[in-house]
Amino acid sequence: MPVLMKSPNPQTKVIPLVPLRNMVPFPHVEMQLLFGRKSSINALTKAFKADRMIIVAAQKKPDVNNPKVRDIYTIGVAARVEHLLQIDGNVHAIVRGVERVQIKKFIKTGPYLEAEVVTLKNTINSPEDLKIASDHLVKQLKKAYSLGKHIEFLSMMRLGEGIKAPELADQVAHILDTSLSEKQTLLEILNLEERVKEVSRYLLQEIKVINLEKSIETKTQAKFDKGMKRAVLQSRKKEIDKELKKLGVSVRENTEIERLKKKLKKAKLSKEASKKAKHELKRLSQMSPMAPEASYIRTYLEWLSDIPWSSLSPNNTSLNKAIKVLDEDHHGLKDVKERIVEYLAVMKLKKKQKKKSRNTNILCFIGPPGVGKTSIGKSIAKALGREFVRVSLGGIRDEAEVRGHRRTYVGAMPGRIVQAVKNAGTRNPVFMLDEIDKIGNDFRGDPSSALLEALDPEQNSEFSDHYLEVPFDLSKVFFIVTGNVLSSIPSALRDRLEIIRFSGYTQDEKYHIAVKHLLEKQLKANGLNTSNLKIDKQAMNNIIDLYTREAGVRELERVIAQIARKTAKKIVTNKTKDHKVSNRNLSKLLGPAKFSSPIKGKKDEAGTSTGLAWTQAGGDILFIEVALMPGKGQLYLTGKLGSVMKESCRASISYVRSRWKQLGLKDKDFSKKLDIHIHVPEGAVPKDGPSAGIAITTALVSALTGRKVKRNVGMTGEVTLRGHVLEIGGLKEKAIAAHRAGLKTIIIPKDNKKSLVKIPKEVKKDINFILAQKVEEVLEVALI
Repeated sequence: MPVLMKSPNPQTKVIPLVPLRNMVPFPHVEMQLLFGRKSSINALTKAFKADRMIIVAAQKKPDVNNPKVRDIYTIGVAARVEHLLQIDGNVHAIVRGVERVQIKKFIKTGPYLEAEVVTLKNTINSPEDLKIASDHLVKQLKKAYSLGKHIEFLSMMRLGEGIKAPELADQVAHILDTSLSEKQTLLEILNLEERVKEVSRYLLQEIKVINLEKSIETKTQAKFDKGMKRAVLQSRKKEIDKELKKLGVSVRENTEIERLKKKLKKAKLSKEASKKAKHELKRLSQMSPMAPEASYIRTYLEWLSDIPWSSLSPNNTSLNKAIKVLDEDHHGLKDVKERIVEYLAVMKLKKKQKKKSRNTNILCFIGPPGVGKTSIGKSIAKALGREFVRVSLGGIRDEAEVRGHRRTYVGAMPGRIVQAVKNAGTRNPVFMLDEIDKIGNDFRGDPSSALLEALDPEQNSEFSDHYLEVPFDLSKVFFIVTGNVLSSIPSALRDRLEIIRFSGYTQDEKYHIAVKHLLEKQLKANGLNTSNLKIDKQAMNNIIDLYTREAGVRELERVIAQIARKTAKKIVTNKTKDHKVSNRNLSKLLGPAKFSSPIKGKKDEAGTSTGLAWTQAGGDILFIEVALMPGKGQLYLTGKLGSVMKESCRASISYVRSRWKQLGLKDKDFSKKLDIHIHVPEGAVPKDGPSAGIAITTALVSALTGRKVKRNVGMTGEVTLRGHVLEIGGLKEKAIAAHRAGLKTIIIPKDNKKSLVKIPKEVKKDINFILAQKVEEVLEVALI
């Protein structure tokens, strides 16, 4: 706020005062005002009866109904009341500002405000500067008026005729479109040059805003005029075309419609799709291109024309070539390869007999991560000579992700299945649905239920996508689904799948995969060749055994990549041209060994047995420990055991108590005199399942009798209260884990004899499998 200059001869006056709500008064300005507050009406009446002089000043806050002294600005205007008219309790007045005044003090506050004021005079620094600033302000005012600023014509004529600077500045300040506080600031400036310049600055801001608004309005109007012109012309063109057709004159159709027609014809749609496309084309041709729905219809027709309704891959690969491709890309996986070759053989026979080929089974690969489920899908596509597409279903919760969104929604599009087939460009790709065991569901629907139709060979010839609204034939697609756990796949969906299990790789299989595939892949990825890096057989086996512990080969690939990077660094820094990895320098490259054999260095001891477990990452071994303490028969179970495993512990104790004499226990009341603590190490890892039953029983009997358990014997099987050993699952994974851990003997249920055919040869060669039907047979082998 500028500093107020006191006049040389201030003249003090006592005059009635009226506060204004949404207005700042200025001298030389005639104002039409409406007053309704009683104090304001009293002040006006008093002034009109006296010398007609009154003080008008702005309120600081317009929403205050009964302003106090502190609510009124101290700088106002002394004004003359020209006319006064009272109607319905309100007073209409015409007031003309005379001069600026400063309120010194309030004399009284009722029944109206009355204040002692002093006149404030204008100051001038340089008459020449004032003249230049005034002329500039007049030019700006004329420019604003020409751009459309609302100013009364008579006022504009008067301002443009060359009035004095004080009146010019106040008149223009009054018509500015600025805030109340900004206008009050202008009122309080007494230096005329400064006031004129400030008014010019505010007016220049208004001119910029008016220019911007005018530019936006012009552009908007131009677009509107262009759209209207196009719509009118197209409407007239349609009418002309109709009349020409009636006369038998050929008319060229809209180029966009014509392009879509050609594209749809080339796509060779199905009968239902063709009918739907013609209907939508007719709607589009009768619709204005500017209509919102026109873009939706065009997008829909583009989708219809892009989907491969009739395009098929040739499928002319021979069986021998397919077998060669599968063997080159993957080591092991005999069951999977055999199933693919069977599929090819059936397809070739049907082709010879000219029968319609339909996939009667959907393959489902179940196994731990990194065992080659996804990569075998690519090899299958390569062997069949087909395109390969993959869609990850992990975390999908919306049914529309599978079936598509209905066209009524903004941004609607087909589901992932139709999108993937469109991207493949053929109607018979190898289609992999990855992570099917990780599908979710919520209020938006159940995606697994939507997959039932796509994965059912009897229904997928007419798959219904919500966006397409016409059936699409998926019967030629070779579907493969993958997952880590079978139990989390819904039973209705699981019923449609042919399950092929990936159990994990043995030490020998991992070695061959590393040498034939992983090493070569990482050499290329890191800019090396076979002469730059060599890893001898013993070092590779130690990498597998001491630096990785997994069912698959992902960590093994990462370790080989680490060695390749270190080799690349040495070559670039000119430390070596080639590098050979052996046991002598392995620890320098990878650091100390991360893993060791869990049974290495351990001795035969009482109260500890070795069990076998199945996990999502393959098989594993676990140790069961039993400790006995003097007490009152309390049972302690630790190691983050699940409810089923806890029940196995209680069942084992009940079995031992019921057979105490046959087992060689001296005291039948041992359960009342001893506290039993059963613990499974690695307490942070959750453990559950019934297959540890015989391992728990063996450890318990060993602790009670003092007989030691052989450290190189592993066991798996469920135990009953009668001492029977029941069949378990996951034997192949458990056997591979036992082989990896260095166990020499495995005790399994007798009913699992049929599962031994799936055990790899190198595992059966190194491990002695003992079939047991009763717990007594287990104890006879396991205890010393």
